[in-house]
Amino acid sequence: MAQTSLFIDALKRCLKQRGLTYADVAKALELSEASVKRLFAEEALSLERLDRICALAGIELVDLARMVEERAAQARELSEEQEEYLVAHPKLFLVFYLLLNDYSLAEIMRDYQVDELEGVRLLARLDRLGLIHLQPGNKVKLRVSRQLQWRPDGPIRRLFEQRVKSEFLHGGFDRPGESLKFVSGLLSKASLAVLQRRLELLAQEFTELVRADAVLPLDERHGSSLLLAQRRWEFSMFAELRRRESLDQK
Repeated sequence: MAQTSLFIDALKRCLKQRGLTYADVAKALELSEASVKRLFAEEALSLERLDRICALAGIELVDLARMVEERAAQARELSEEQEEYLVAHPKLFLVFYLLLNDYSLAEIMRDYQVDELEGVRLLARLDRLGLIHLQPGNKVKLRVSRQLQWRPDGPIRRLFEQRVKSEFLHGGFDRPGESLKFVSGLLSKASLAVLQRRLELLAQEFTELVRADAVLPLDERHGSSLLLAQRRWEFSMFAELRRRESLDQK
C-alpha cells in the first residue's frame, strides 16, 4: 500500500475511534461533506488539511506517522528464544511490555523499581535481543509490532496458561470498567465462523484503541486486558451424563 494510502487509512481509523464523522471533518475544514468524502476517496488531502484533521482528532502528525509505521511493521511474532528469555527475566519482560505501551525510561523509573543504571542495562539487553533499537539519550524505537501475537505453544503462552489466566479470572469483575459475560448455546459451524470473525475484529479494535490512546498522558491511561475465547465445549458435569453412543458421535 502506498504511503499516502497508509496515512489516510490510519486517519480514518483514528476518526472512527473518536466517534468523528465526515460531517465533523467538513465543519473543521469549512467544506461540504461531499467534498470531504471526495478528498478521502481520492487521497488528495493537503498537509495543511491533514494537520487540521489531526487537531480535530486530538493528535499530532507525528502520532499519525507512528500509527502508520506500526501498521506497516512486519515482526508480529517473537522467536522461541526471545520469548524464553523474556519469561526467564521478569523485570526485562516488564520493561519490554511498558515500551510496547509507550513508556519512556524516565516513566519506567518513576513507576517501577528500576533505577537509571539498571534501566539502561535492561534497554541494552532488549537491543541485543533484537526487540528495540536503543538510540542516543536512551530513546527507544521498537523493532517489533505492538500487535504481537504470542507463539501458539511458546513460552509466553505457557506462562499465560500457568499463571496469567487464573489471576485474570480471579475476581468479581464488578468494578467500574469491568465486565464478564459468559454465554452458552448450540451453534452451527457457519455461525461459529461468523462469531470467530467478529471476535477477531473486536481484538483488532482493542489494539487500535490502545494505539489511538497512546498520545494521551500516562495518568489518563490504565492497564487493561481483554480475554476473548471461543471453542466447542461442554461443561464436564453435563458431559459425564451423556450416553456413550452420543459421545461417540461428537
